Amino acid sequence: MGTGAVDFSHGTGRFSPHDVPGMRKIIHLDMDCFYAAVEMRERPELAGQPVAVGGGGHRSVVTTCNYEARKFGVRSAMPGFMARERCPHLVFLPLRFDLYRAASQRIRRIFQEYTPLVEPLSLDEAYLDVSSSERYAWDIAREIRARIREETGLTASAGIASNKMLAKIASDWRKPNGQFAILPDQVAEFMKGLPVRKIWGIGPKSAERFAARGITTCGDLQRFSLAEMVARFGKWGGELYHLCRGVDDREVMPHRISKSLSNETTFSDNLVTLAECREAVGGLARELLEELGAKSPGRKIRKAFLKVKFADFTRTTRECLCNAPSVGVFETLLEEAFGRKNLAIRLLGTGVRFEEENLEAAALAQPELFGFSLFSVG
Repeated sequence: MGTGAVDFSHGTGRFSPHDVPGMRKIIHLDMDCFYAAVEMRERPELAGQPVAVGGGGHRSVVTTCNYEARKFGVRSAMPGFMARERCPHLVFLPLRFDLYRAASQRIRRIFQEYTPLVEPLSLDEAYLDVSSSERYAWDIAREIRARIREETGLTASAGIASNKMLAKIASDWRKPNGQFAILPDQVAEFMKGLPVRKIWGIGPKSAERFAARGITTCGDLQRFSLAEMVARFGKWGGELYHLCRGVDDREVMPHRISKSLSNETTFSDNLVTLAECREAVGGLARELLEELGAKSPGRKIRKAFLKVKFADFTRTTRECLCNAPSVGVFETLLEEAFGRKNLAIRLLGTGVRFEEENLEAAALAQPELFGFSLFSVG
């Protein structure tokens, strides 16, 4: 369970959209250690062993790992050599996207039986809007999780709330293989005690900076007016003003056609040298290219881009015209972006932008492939 916030232990999610006019019922389903779980399902002899997926070579990066590996401090986005140092007996497996896509498609078919309003975020997670159902969202989530376990042998966690942000926070609350609900009348109290680290866009380092100012919870942030937040943090401050109060008006968007495909990771410890960044970018780029070939094999690429967030939270993006991106292309973009500020780097991302012609035809041909971004898998 999450720490530092109110635990509404009954958390049964038994509310109906008819209770509050205009209220949504949103479920966020998140598979547990998805890639590693699929590999362990295929290899029962790995039960009880620490397992990571992503490669294992010196320049490889952990995409995800199971809970046995996490006990040794292994985590997503960690360089492979560091993961082996922390856990010498770690079983390091290469990515096999054909297996993960097959499992994801089976899971998505289950989702579609409950609502047409399904917004996939990646192969292993999605939002479901079940507002039109007369059933309790809690019961729907529990039934979906049971079916996933029965039909795929995998476990999922769920969060239930009246908006997407809260549902995503809730799905992490009782991982693995659990679910948690934040009811409408609990939002205000829940947000007051919620650590700021749980809010989108706030990583470990920014949480430390907030803590140095005496801000550790969303309740602490709520003391600042909208004008003060914008003055301190710019446009993001305006978003943060609403997010720290549990306000999120985004709709669940099924069948969204993505104009780009990207991945990114925020590092627990900032990267200081170009060599460290190059290693991380290499891992991200290889994962992106493999996923690109599996997910969008017929789409024409127009640009490759690299995203950087520095230690002071400023961001920069370097891009180039490129119809056949490679690891080398992203490393070149990194070298150009790295010198823009003499600061450590807290986030890196790689991505491609597609040609915008024939987007409608592409969506009709492969509708299940759109609406995704590649994230670290939990």
